[in-house]
Amino acid sequence: MNKKLLFFDIDGTLYNTKKIIPQSAKDAIKAAREQGHEVAIATGRSPFFLKEVSDELEVDSFISFNGQFVVYKGQVISSRPIPLDVLQRLTKKAEENNIPIVYLDEHQMTSATKEHDEVRASMDSLFYPMPEHDAEHYKTTAIYQSLLYISEEQKPAFIEAFPELAFIRWHEFSDDVINHDVSKAYGIEQFIKHTDFTMADVIVFGDGLNDVEMLELVAQEGTSVAMGNAVPQAKEVASIVTDHVDEDGLANAMVKLGLLTK
Repeated sequence: MNKKLLFFDIDGTLYNTKKIIPQSAKDAIKAAREQGHEVAIATGRSPFFLKEVSDELEVDSFISFNGQFVVYKGQVISSRPIPLDVLQRLTKKAEENNIPIVYLDEHQMTSATKEHDEVRASMDSLFYPMPEHDAEHYKTTAIYQSLLYISEEQKPAFIEAFPELAFIRWHEFSDDVINHDVSKAYGIEQFIKHTDFTMADVIVFGDGLNDVEMLELVAQEGTSVAMGNAVPQAKEVASIVTDHVDEDGLANAMVKLGLLTK
């Protein structure tokens, strides 16, 4: 098999429901790398929040913030922070509606709200502490993603008010907010510009709503894999659907695709 470029989502793809990487997945990725394939991460997480995974898998290439911040072999190759004026308007509208908002830069997460049950619930789902309270931090550093704690009923008003932004549901209480023309698919396009790979060489693995564009794009020329636990929208556009993440879905797909032998 020709050398492939493999992109792995984290939550629900690399991480199982216990928030750990199954041994079968670790072994499969190690074997794929030993056979000459290149490994990268494609996640909605920030760089500081994927360090544990990248260290565990010895990966120094990643697409983070759903495509807003891309690193290849330790070097930043694409960076698309949310414009400050847009963040200021978003913050103002959130404040007017008593909606919590969290800001993510390359190094940390800060919150405009000191304490909120919905923010805490979402952080608990990630096994992450409450963000530091700092309502002014976003004004002095590049922010690549925001977490906006809106209900589905509130969401249309924000979509209408901010056509320059994309609102992607990641938790029952919260949306990821990024630039409207950026996604993991965009990140992959930027990534391959800096390598000798083509889209036909790419294989992606994902499960969530923020993986749909990536799975759909890569399926056109390469191969995209939706996990058995993936949302229906991801399964509909993927090249293949594998088993549940808790049932060795990642390793099974890699065997099926000929990336390694069982």
